[in-house]
Amino acid sequence: MATAWVPFENRAQAGRALADQLQHLRMKGPLVVLALPRGGAPVAAEIARTLGAPLDLLLLRKIGAPFHPELSVATVVEGSPPEVVVNEETAELPGVDEAWIEAELPAALRELERSRSVYLGDRLRQQVQGATVIVVDDGITTGITMTAALRALRRRHPARLVVAVPVGPYAALMALREEADEVVCLITPRPFHAIALHFLEFHQLGDAEVCVALNATTATLRPS
Repeated sequence: MATAWVPFENRAQAGRALADQLQHLRMKGPLVVLALPRGGAPVAAEIARTLGAPLDLLLLRKIGAPFHPELSVATVVEGSPPEVVVNEETAELPGVDEAWIEAELPAALRELERSRSVYLGDRLRQQVQGATVIVVDDGITTGITMTAALRALRRRHPARLVVAVPVGPYAALMALREEADEVVCLITPRPFHAIALHFLEFHQLGDAEVCVALNATTATLRPS
């Protein structure tokens, strides 16, 4: 019986494959690699190491709908100042308005602060203004999180925004091309079912594993 083809051993191997593709883009410096945690960290670490670029995290926190917290109505993206990106597809749900988002914002900001402390300690954020910024995740499903990240980053005036992911569905990737200057994706399965199906090993990462991935890269985090 034929077996399904699985292209990636794990996230790190996918990151090395992405780095090979990114090297062909002839990106002009300065370069900054930003990982969307948790799954994007080991992928991004391999890219940063290969390209000799500094690595940082871009931390996000979703704000859920009043009676359906699993539905994201906005995404808070860390920064100075933090950015709130409203999800246009769910913004009309009952109870969702500016007051609701404002009420939920303090808790989201506290969680972002906690996450940065856990992952990066007192290291300062990377400066993205004027840089070519490569935003990395371990895959795309709907693209909602990546879209929020790109819109927030665009407000910080990078020279170029590049999305790098191992796998994602065609429709979501096409939508991301409206937000990014370049989208690099290695596998675009049709039909698309789940990111995990395209990895031999794909477990839920813990905080400690994110820290290991960040510390393993030889790139040096520079103050913003």
